[in-house]
Order: sequence, then C-alpha cells, then structure tokens
Amino acid sequence: MLNMNYFNLGGSYLFSGIAAKVAAYIRENPSADVIRLGIGDVTRPLAPAVVEAMRKAVDEMGDADAFRGYGPEQGYEFLRRAIAENDYQARGVDISPEEIFVSDGSKSDVANFQELFDASCRIAIPDPVYPVYRDSNLMAGREIVYLPCVEANGFMPEPPACHVDAVYLCSPNNPTGTVMSRPALENWVAYARREQALILFDSAYEAYISDRSCPHSIYEIPGAETVAVEFRSFSKTAGFTGTRCAYVTLPDTVAVRGADGSLHRLNQLWLRRQTTKFNGAPYIVQRGAEAVYSAAGRPQVRAQVAYYMENARIIREGLGSAGWTVFGGENAPYIWLKLPAGESSMDFFDRLLNTVQVVGTPGAGFGKCGEGYFRLTAFGDRNRTAEAVGRIVAKL
Repeated sequence: MLNMNYFNLGGSYLFSGIAAKVAAYIRENPSADVIRLGIGDVTRPLAPAVVEAMRKAVDEMGDADAFRGYGPEQGYEFLRRAIAENDYQARGVDISPEEIFVSDGSKSDVANFQELFDASCRIAIPDPVYPVYRDSNLMAGREIVYLPCVEANGFMPEPPACHVDAVYLCSPNNPTGTVMSRPALENWVAYARREQALILFDSAYEAYISDRSCPHSIYEIPGAETVAVEFRSFSKTAGFTGTRCAYVTLPDTVAVRGADGSLHRLNQLWLRRQTTKFNGAPYIVQRGAEAVYSAAGRPQVRAQVAYYMENARIIREGLGSAGWTVFGGENAPYIWLKLPAGESSMDFFDRLLNTVQVVGTPGAGFGKCGEGYFRLTAFGDRNRTAEAVGRIVAKL
C-alpha cells in the first residue's frame, strides 16, 4: 500500500522546481544571458591539495597491493581522526574519532536520521528553513511544530512553549544567513535538557562564521554533548558538492528514551543503521577530504571561503546602498532580501528572471515565514555576481 504521507509534500522539491522554471525560460529565450544566484552550488575548483590527494588515491586503486574494496561504513579512521582533531579537539571540544560518521552528504544525513524516531514523535522545525528537514518528516507522517523566524526576533528560532521530542537547528542559517549567538544556543541546550529533547544541529556553513563570539559547534555549549547531534559537510567548506562527503558527529553520551522509558545510546543505533543501509563514502573522496586539513589544504580552503564571502559583501553592500533591506551575508554565504510590500516571493522570482535575467530562490519555498523575502547565494563567479548586482540596481 502506498505511503499516503507523500501527498503532504509540495508538488516538487523546491530547488528542482526552480531549476525546471529556469530551464523553461532558457528554452523560450535561448539568447538570454542568465546569471544564477539561486541554488547554493559552489563554482570554485577543488583545492590543489585535495586534487593531489585524490589523484594519489586513484593511483592506489590501480595498484593491486594498494587497492581497497569496501571500506568501513562509518568512514576510514584516517579521516575520522583528522576531523576529530581539527574540527573539535582544536577548539577544546572532546570528540573522538569513534563519534564521527563519514557519509556522502549532509542532505542524506539529515533526511535519514529521522528514521531513528518513532512516527509519534513531535518535531520542531524553524520557519523558514532548509526544506529537507520538513519534507523528510512529512514523509514519515510526524507532527511538526513550526518555529517562526521573523525580522522581529532576528530570524532566530526560539524554544516553543510546548514539548517537542526533537528540533532541527541550522546555524549559520540557510536561507536567512543569520548565525546563532552563544546565549541563544545555551537557551536551546537548556530547553533540550529540561524536556529530554534532541537537538539536530546542522552546521554545514560553520566555516563562514567570522564573528568570534559565535560558536562553530553546538558542543562548545556545556551540556550539549548529552542532547545534540551535529551535521557537517565538506560541500560548501571545501567545494565537495560534486564529490560528496560529509559527516555526523554523535557523542557516545547522547541517549534517547524508548516507549518503555529505557535509555538508548544513539551512537550505537546510528552505527547499526549505517552498517545496514550504507556502504561508506568512496575511499578516493575520503582521501581528498583528509587533505582539507593538511598544511597545504587549510589555507587553500580558507581562500575559497574568503572568495565567496567577498561575493556576499558585494551583494549585501551593493543592494543595501541602493535602498534594499538585506540580512545575512556576514557570517554566511546567503543574503536574505526583503521584498517590496505586497510582492510575493514567486512574483519577484519571475520579475527578476524576466527583467534582468538573474535567478534567485523565493523565500516562500523555505516556509510560510519566508514569504516576502528572497534568497541570493554568494557561490557564483565574482564577475558574474557583480554584474547581477549591477543589473538589479539599474533596473529594479
């Protein structure tokens, strides 16, 4: 029998629908010079250190003595150790390699993790937010509590008055480009501990945080190691959107109660899930990810992040100086644009595409509270980004 919960979803996934509209426009206007600032896909090539590591790994796969077949489902120890040492221990956070699970992407991880929850669980999700959190739980038929993120509260989700079993948080946030402060995260950890709730913390864009007062990891907050799971990715940090590598951080101290009241360690349950349904990320890709942390790789990757953040500055300051109200773009590669009163985000998408041939993402696609706003991404080419801003300022 068909899972009828799928009919609770929209007609198509947000970014697939946008891509289809753009493709149709180009078919009808083949000479149009379209600039894409919509889907957050990177445009800079992989760092030289990463490419070198991958080439070396390819050579190993062609050598009978060095060839590798199936790897460990949770990731090779060399990469898990590099992650634990560089992303956590270097920041004073006690995370071990055994608490790292390497995967082929955070989109898969955040969608798959809900499999550990009973269908009766109540899930809190910020609005607006990355659609996968919502859609994957709608597919499972769960009740969702939406947390309004509006201009009045700085686009920051606040703990609900009711009990929820799990909450998705994203910082720096996609789509609003805002980053959660230490006090805000402390408030959420206190809520989770009080309510015995689980925090699912998506920090895929943590490398873009420049404000030294803002945490890069939920585990910088005392007590989070008992109530939080963290999702991270090499996609936007190191340009792995096409090579696919990410990881879940799950401390052994995180436990959730079953229906009978007994406590169960999520680390072991996620390991069981991964060994059943996943055969691990490719060895070649994991060697490339390891090189991100090398002496040569670190400055190369930081330079890529700086490139995109300069694009963000160009968009933010260019539109802001022209009278647009803009948010984000300072600790994240996304700019959240406030639209003229009364104009829907989809109408603005059409106006932007038809008038200046620039593509963005309608805020309504991220949730009801996204209506009246529009997301622009800083992941484009520098010259094309500047040109897009110039077109908008000149004609809109």
